[in-house]
Amino acid sequence: MSPSWRDQIQVFFAPERIDMVRSSRGFKPVQAPKVTNLCQKQDASQPLWEPPMQQLAQMLPDATGTEMTITLSNHFVRYATLPPQAEITAPDEVNAYAAFRMREIYFERVDAWVLSVSAWDPIDGAICAAIPRDLLAKFEDLAARHQIKLKGVEPYFASVYDHWHETLTGTNLCLALIERGHICIALMNNGVWQSIRNQRVLHDVRDELRIALDQEVILFGNKENLGLVYLFAPEHPDLVLPEDCGWQVVALETEQMPVLAHYPTPIANHIEAGVCVA
Repeated sequence: MSPSWRDQIQVFFAPERIDMVRSSRGFKPVQAPKVTNLCQKQDASQPLWEPPMQQLAQMLPDATGTEMTITLSNHFVRYATLPPQAEITAPDEVNAYAAFRMREIYFERVDAWVLSVSAWDPIDGAICAAIPRDLLAKFEDLAARHQIKLKGVEPYFASVYDHWHETLTGTNLCLALIERGHICIALMNNGVWQSIRNQRVLHDVRDELRIALDQEVILFGNKENLGLVYLFAPEHPDLVLPEDCGWQVVALETEQMPVLAHYPTPIANHIEAGVCVA
């Protein structure tokens, strides 16, 4: 089968849910409604990704011959900024620099991870993302067993930034990505990544988002230099910050740039267990 005619499967992979959209290829491509399956709570002895992996396997019996792209929840990803280094230009130098930076932050845990680097620029730097090597191997094994071409595994933050980056304007940028139980915040100054924070939500998401944003202000000295935050929170459509918090929030999702079909949406939108209309 020619790759250009393969059906495309897009998956959002999170600890508590799998969202999947299948699109047919041809002269008149057709996108099927999104299917969302919730995962049972995991056994404490299991890896965090085991329940959704089992759920995903059950959703692929008729997927032979397709191409699959997986967007990976930030629950499974670790990040680090790579500050500019004018003398680093070759790919192997960039990879060595990324490994060094990740080890500085995460120590020996990096030995169990697979690293990937965004588009590197010696003047602007980049962001490095890491996922468990065992998890990537499971995706590859699952694709092979179902005779699926695994087109790519992309962190949620990278997917969102790649899709909306042309809409982000301003010298100082703050991008906040909220999903169920997790916050990811990245700062950019004059095109250079300054920091990226990836943390769990333990209590109220609004309060923890405000606190995290205020903590990031330390990098800039005062909020006047960084009072605008682009917010992407499709699972929290009613999320707002207090009017007196000093932050101006701009929703990343618009009518012109809606949420991608396979991204997670509120559970309340489900019309029955395991099924969600796109």
